[in-house]
Amino acid sequence: MLRRWKNPNGYRNVLAISLPLVASMGSLTLMQFTDRMFLANYSVETISAALPAGILSFTAISFFMGVASYTNAFVAQYSGARAYSRVGAALWQGIYFSLISALILAALFFVSGPIFDLIGHSPQVRNLEVVYFNILTLGAGLPVLGSALAAFYTGRGLTWTTMAVHMTGAAVNIPLDYCLINGVGPFPELGIVGAGIATVTAYAVIVAILALLIFRQSNRRTYGTWKARRFDRELFGRLMRYGLPSGIQFFLEISGFTFFIQMIGRLGDLELAASNIVLSIESLSFLPMVGFHIGNSTLVGQAVGRGSPEDGAYSTTSALHITLLYMMLVSAVFLLTPRPLLDLFKSGASSALEYAQIRELGVILLRFVAVFCLFDSLNLVFSGAIKGAGDTRFIMWTVGAMSLGMMILPTYLAVEVFGGGLFTVWTIATLYVCALGVAFMVRYKQGKWKKMRVIEEPKDMGGVAGGLSYQPGITAKAQNFDQTPSRSPLV
Repeated sequence: MLRRWKNPNGYRNVLAISLPLVASMGSLTLMQFTDRMFLANYSVETISAALPAGILSFTAISFFMGVASYTNAFVAQYSGARAYSRVGAALWQGIYFSLISALILAALFFVSGPIFDLIGHSPQVRNLEVVYFNILTLGAGLPVLGSALAAFYTGRGLTWTTMAVHMTGAAVNIPLDYCLINGVGPFPELGIVGAGIATVTAYAVIVAILALLIFRQSNRRTYGTWKARRFDRELFGRLMRYGLPSGIQFFLEISGFTFFIQMIGRLGDLELAASNIVLSIESLSFLPMVGFHIGNSTLVGQAVGRGSPEDGAYSTTSALHITLLYMMLVSAVFLLTPRPLLDLFKSGASSALEYAQIRELGVILLRFVAVFCLFDSLNLVFSGAIKGAGDTRFIMWTVGAMSLGMMILPTYLAVEVFGGGLFTVWTIATLYVCALGVAFMVRYKQGKWKKMRVIEEPKDMGGVAGGLSYQPGITAKAQNFDQTPSRSPLV
């Protein structure tokens, strides 16, 4: 373990790249968590509406975000190959895709009513869901564009930048969220409308800061972040070839859980409220670990780009050890101290009896979460590894088959045909997450990802920036910081 700490792509390098991403995801998670906590304290109806509408909005965004964020793999592999001039070109293709996505997502405003009519929640909850969904989708282009812009830094391993930017977004969102929901000071009391406005505002701040940093003179000079702005049909086509499966996979995975939430809503408002609260708590464990998913994907992409996939295998093992340790600790907290976590959502209940029912359901549901947290480690680390190399089609087909066959159809049959209850559908969700983790582990062990790459062969790149060539043995951290001429490692 001491050797793995010091070696390139060992614990130290994985933590150096991933921890800022953990903080970035943690800030976004904190935004979502406090948003739902404020709404739970506002009323049961708003928290019952927030997660279904929020997750349906995110489902719509997920496909486009999955494609845009795959810009990270191109930036990572170009950086590993030291083809710096291609980094700006890859970034711009992600930007163009994001702008198209914003128009498509905004159009969902016109069909939101019929969508929530079809879902069939109670009228009061349905009306709140429509309002919240409309606000989020009108601003949905911002998180998609933010994913593409952030890839300029995450793909090069400069993850402290994304951390600082996302924490700034959270610093704007949380107080604004509270003030707009509850009507504090000069702000009107807008309830769930205020929560939506605060979220969109925070993402606008994140995109604005990233754009200002990316188009600094030093980045324009070294990475062509302005000069390479033309639409590159060949490179855009390659982003679509590898990114579309990534987007479809992300969409299918989110769709399965969206369907899961909507079906729980058919069981009753208390069941829906308890599940929403537990999933909000679960996000505190899962979403920060997405930082290790992105960090390991970056290290694997850089290793593949420089022709050394075994370095990527080493970083994957290091990331797995860290995430498993974290998830074990989180699972223990969920099992041993569930009530203090649930009590954060207490005051929105209309009566003590209502909250007592929600809490007792929540205690049991957190036991399900404690089980599948461990398998989420396998899912995050191994899917990140093979995705960073370019094995996106396998991920797409696996998630598609399992989402339909192990999540959507069983949940529908359990609720609508066999009259199953809350614990039945949560058992189905747990089995689904466990199966995904095992499937990605098996695919990774097969080693096919080691022969993949998403960028051109070196002879087709037209040279690399500065005439630099790959130096065997250089550490991931040193290589990343050597790639930028700026004085600060953040920009």
